[in-house]
Amino acid sequence: MYKTRNLPNTRIDVADALRGIAVAGIIIYHSVEHFNIFTTEPISYTLACDDVVGRIMAWLLSGKMYGIFALLFGLSFFIMNDNQQQKQRSFSLRFAWRMSLLWGFGIINLLLYDGDILMIYALLGLMLIPISYLPSAVVWCIVGVLVLQPVEIYRLCSGWFLDGSEVWALAGAIGDAHMHGSFLENVSSNLQNGFFFNILYFVYSGRMTQILCLFTLGMQLGRHRLFYDEHDHLHYWHVVLGASTVLVLALSLVDFGALELWLSPIYNLMILCMITSAVVSAWYAFAGVRKALQHLCVFGRMSLTNYLLQSLFGSVIFCGFGLAMYRHVGITYATLIGLAMVVGQYFFCRYWFKNHDRGPFEALWRRFTWIRIKC
Repeated sequence: MYKTRNLPNTRIDVADALRGIAVAGIIIYHSVEHFNIFTTEPISYTLACDDVVGRIMAWLLSGKMYGIFALLFGLSFFIMNDNQQQKQRSFSLRFAWRMSLLWGFGIINLLLYDGDILMIYALLGLMLIPISYLPSAVVWCIVGVLVLQPVEIYRLCSGWFLDGSEVWALAGAIGDAHMHGSFLENVSSNLQNGFFFNILYFVYSGRMTQILCLFTLGMQLGRHRLFYDEHDHLHYWHVVLGASTVLVLALSLVDFGALELWLSPIYNLMILCMITSAVVSAWYAFAGVRKALQHLCVFGRMSLTNYLLQSLFGSVIFCGFGLAMYRHVGITYATLIGLAMVVGQYFFCRYWFKNHDRGPFEALWRRFTWIRIKC
């Protein structure tokens, strides 16, 4: 059974920077995808470079940014759990309550954006409670098994195949509401179809087991304090950077073919590891990198608020009940819109932190997490 080492869990600035990168990347890629609106209608303003930009954004962001977010979710769990252990308190029930609150935030987000991940995080986050009691050797074994995508291996060995037609049927119904429905029709469609679409898509794409893998890995990185510049910790990040880069280059040359559903999530995971280890290594090696990424630290400290705001802005910008940009802008212009959203939300963060220590939804989540009921 794991026991705290009673070491102080000081704020990890590089984790805030990574969180900022993840949320900014999520916003930009959601814009590239027109916030899940895939139309066959002619688009008014396109550029010759749209396909190239789309491929670059997909390679760099799709499946990686949500993964970094998941990794840091596990790290945050460890810090809160360890802090409570140091006070001789159990965090299990409190964390379960915290996940219930996150589920509520997810429902709010789902009203605006069908691709909400908070509800899935809330469900899978509960798995961290029993895993957190296990010794590190056992937890590393769990991480190793999950890295290999066991569900996809079972599918390959057994011949079982998840029919994707239901996934795309739900996507079509949701997309039709986004393009042609009123605001209330969008809300109704998202509530009826959004959560089930996300569950099916995450299982279909191999992301369900990978999220749990990253939650658990983030907790382990916290246990071993690998985000701190202590001892020879940076050496581990350099090893991960080198190994993941080699694997990414190797897998880039491979035709996945019939193994696509198994190898694609693993390929995405290697790119994620490459990005994360490069940021951590550069953060501690170069003062200029730390100075530049401070802006993303500000953005990352309001990750929940920024995630919810992007759903509001994105639905208004791209859906038919709003500006209907899904029919006007191609991938390059949509990417620029995403960048503009990031910049606008960044300045809101700067303004907010002049008078507050936490973002509005972060403060609300924290307050209700630690609420005490007087009997």
